[in-house]
Amino acid sequence: MPRMPVAENYAERDGTIAINSYTTVLRRPRVPHELFATYWRDVHGPLCSRIPGLGWYVQNHFNREQDAHLWPAIEGIAPFADYELDGGVEIGFASAAEQERFNAACPILFADEQNMFAATVAYALPEGSRTLVDRMPDPAPNGDDGLDRIHVHFGAGDVDPAAFATFMRGFAETLAAEPAVLKTRLHQPTRYDNAKPAPPAPEVDHLVPPERTLLAILELAFESPMARRRFYASQAFRATVAQQQAHIRHVAAFAVSGVYTYVRDSRLTVAGLRGSRPAQLIERLGAANQVAADVWQLLHTGALHR
Repeated sequence: MPRMPVAENYAERDGTIAINSYTTVLRRPRVPHELFATYWRDVHGPLCSRIPGLGWYVQNHFNREQDAHLWPAIEGIAPFADYELDGGVEIGFASAAEQERFNAACPILFADEQNMFAATVAYALPEGSRTLVDRMPDPAPNGDDGLDRIHVHFGAGDVDPAAFATFMRGFAETLAAEPAVLKTRLHQPTRYDNAKPAPPAPEVDHLVPPERTLLAILELAFESPMARRRFYASQAFRATVAQQQAHIRHVAAFAVSGVYTYVRDSRLTVAGLRGSRPAQLIERLGAANQVAADVWQLLHTGALHR
């Protein structure tokens, strides 16, 4: 059942994520999508969740075949060429020291990427990301909440980087002020450097073409695809088109099929402890014993309380 949004804005709860990263992921071409998604959620996800120092870990799975109107075609703004993705990942930290702890332990995680990913690109957000509005009460979603969620990637191209960054901040604020937009979260990573591929996972591609070195990413949510299409036709959105044309050179939009939260505020969620699908089963059956302190202790440490 959809978890419907409310009037309250929960954006401030994301402020504990001081340092963030946004990683684009593309599955290996001969790995079936369902196998890929299951492995990512229930094998790779719990492994990543246990890396020390982690303060925030969310998988956003993308649906390549939802519809063809995720973002309006605007004259002068070209689609990114050959840009297909299967997801976007946020990995965040409460401090630089915690990030260093995570980085030191990451080889065990990166060694797993080759099992399912053809390409991953980690865009650094040393000053974190910004949630301007979030009307969903659940701080740690684990699945499809029935809302229309999209990630839109914008490329600066030959635009002045500072002007691009300033425009994107103002654009995000404009969208967040509109009642139809239920969530607006902005990622403005530093320019990606192909000479320093990230993450350093073996047998996985980490290179990007020039037009994807400087991105801004908007996470948006609407009540439905119809609400989204109506918003794009609104005067409020049309009034932004000229400025979009002046400051954006490339764009790609991706439909979100599910949001899976494994670590929130430096604490494992049930999905982080057990895997995403087991966590859904536990919630659906109301298996309260499975989230009791003694079970949590046993599964997390291998020992019961004495």
